[in-house]
Amino acid sequence: MTTGPGGAAADGAARVAVLLAAAGASWEPEALDRLSRSGPAVVVTRRCVDLTDLLATAGTGAASVAVVSPALPGLDADSVASLRRSRVAVVVVAAPEELLDGDTERIRRIGVEHLLVGSELGALADSVRRAAVDASGGVAGDGAGARGRLPDGLHAGEATGPGPGAVAGTGRVVAVWGPAGAPGRTTVAVAVAGEAAAAGTEVLLVDADAYGGAVAQHLGVLEEVSGLLVAARAANAGRLDAATLAGAAREVAPGLRVLTGLPRPDRWQEVRPAAFEALLDRAAELVPLVVLDLGFSLEGEPLDPFGGAGPRRNLMTLSSLERADEVVVVGAADPVGLARLAHGLVELHEVVPGLRPRVVVNRTRPSLGWSDREVRGMVEGFVRPLDVHFLPEDRAAADRALMAGRSLGETGDSRLHAAVRALAAAVLGTASPRARARRRGIRRRRAATAR
Repeated sequence: MTTGPGGAAADGAARVAVLLAAAGASWEPEALDRLSRSGPAVVVTRRCVDLTDLLATAGTGAASVAVVSPALPGLDADSVASLRRSRVAVVVVAAPEELLDGDTERIRRIGVEHLLVGSELGALADSVRRAAVDASGGVAGDGAGARGRLPDGLHAGEATGPGPGAVAGTGRVVAVWGPAGAPGRTTVAVAVAGEAAAAGTEVLLVDADAYGGAVAQHLGVLEEVSGLLVAARAANAGRLDAATLAGAAREVAPGLRVLTGLPRPDRWQEVRPAAFEALLDRAAELVPLVVLDLGFSLEGEPLDPFGGAGPRRNLMTLSSLERADEVVVVGAADPVGLARLAHGLVELHEVVPGLRPRVVVNRTRPSLGWSDREVRGMVEGFVRPLDVHFLPEDRAAADRALMAGRSLGETGDSRLHAAVRALAAAVLGTASPRARARRRGIRRRRAATAR
């Protein structure tokens, strides 16, 4: 009898095709024996020598389940997400000594939903069948799927914390975005975060610009270590919790922590998709308000002619916009800046349908020759905003804050500071009860597309 992709038998009898990557674990012989004696419905199609072999074989569509050891070198959130994109569910079999010191939670954080203790291999075939149901049900490429299931072989008291990919915590996420041309995204993000902290709200400001963030420079943080990369690596290894994230962030003022950005733009590839989404979840657990300073590009990812996942440089921006409770869009008030803002609002609507952003028109000045009312009318012709805010051109105040490495509010009163304070008050006073429902809808659409 021959089998087709994913293990479907040519004569119509459904089979579960399994890949085994045990990394020399002591339980491997027994696992092979039990799977071979479980009947024709389960068949081991390949014993993979390493993670590269596993990912390559999974990409061919030759299996629907991978049985792996947690000691498999390179097994992390990114590799689990890659297997999901290939419609391969993961069953981790761990020896009891491998589940000490929080390793159960680490395994769950990298996206594994089926965990079996090596001493309970009698349940392996059943675990494989359940995992195959998940794979055939269409697990989304971003790790969204059937969440909340307890790992196989564990009891309720042993599974703690939110499942991978769940919207965790109660902190609001505010994303600051704007089109190309340096309209003042970082200035606005830093100012809003600073005003919120000054008002008594604990804030985490994250530099998530994949094209060259400048939050550290704005706030006078000169250390070489990137907080974003530290947190992303911990998330990819399944070891990022709220305490670890707090340790990766730098406290620059009372109530204001900063997660500094990439040291060089070319290191964007080190922030893996699943890791960044886990980072956002942990950030919402850490503080009541998370402010994200994003890059300008909203371009989708190029299609890989070989069927794999292409580069995902804009993932941080796109994922942040989809997950944010509120989006602040910044545009410059000059003719070129307003034209870019108009195009950006149209593009943003295509990326996140139904979004009502808060629009900030920066560097307004009488010499431009049009009123706030006229600019507001232009903006409302492209989008239905929560509101439109105007920040005056005040180069002296902006330079003073930048040279001091502080937020605008820390360097004295000015017209610009007064306008930013009003913007921050509006952001802090806005509730977005539909935002999380919108994110769930986005994940459902992704899941449907994956199927």
